[in-house]
Amino acid sequence: MSSSRTIPIRRIRWALLVIIAAGAAAFGTIAVVSAVALGQQSSAAVVTRIAGDPTLGADGSVPDGVTVFDGAVPAVANLDPDLLDALRRAATDAAADDVTFTVNSGWRSPEYQEQLLRDAVTEYGSTEEAARWVATPETSPHVQGAAIDIGPWDATAWLSENGAEYGLCQIYANESWHFELRPDAVAGGCPEMFADPTADPRMQR
Repeated sequence: MSSSRTIPIRRIRWALLVIIAAGAAAFGTIAVVSAVALGQQSSAAVVTRIAGDPTLGADGSVPDGVTVFDGAVPAVANLDPDLLDALRRAATDAAADDVTFTVNSGWRSPEYQEQLLRDAVTEYGSTEEAARWVATPETSPHVQGAAIDIGPWDATAWLSENGAEYGLCQIYANESWHFELRPDAVAGGCPEMFADPTADPRMQR
């Protein structure tokens, strides 16, 4: 076959590849925009609820539907800025996979942490068993604004697989939802998890 016929065919193939790539990019953009739009709607609803009751969530309790972009919610606003930045970058990228990060818990006041600990003792029957799930106000990274509990399951799965790229690591094997910032993880991966908080030296104070 002569080159005069081959060149147009190659050009046609290249043009088709460009069109396919452009279509894929456009579809990805639409998916991200849709996810962001849904997040904005959720945020607007949360802001409206808080405006109606300024005390809502003041202790760190989290209203339904809160995302990492809801800066009006104390549980989000009082997080360590570097942790929050990493979470928002990860959440933005996760949106491309149709995954939304819901905040189940973030910053907590010492009083709220103490309440959660009392509730855990009642639920689990002993201080020792409760300590596997809830720390004291003096040791809890939540009180320090250094931890977040993420949901739902697809968000925790996404972070388990991709979180290290943002320095976000699951810390306890028994808490798939609990993540903290470990900047070194970006280069070296997340550290080995503790079985539960009782194995964490930080909890021994």
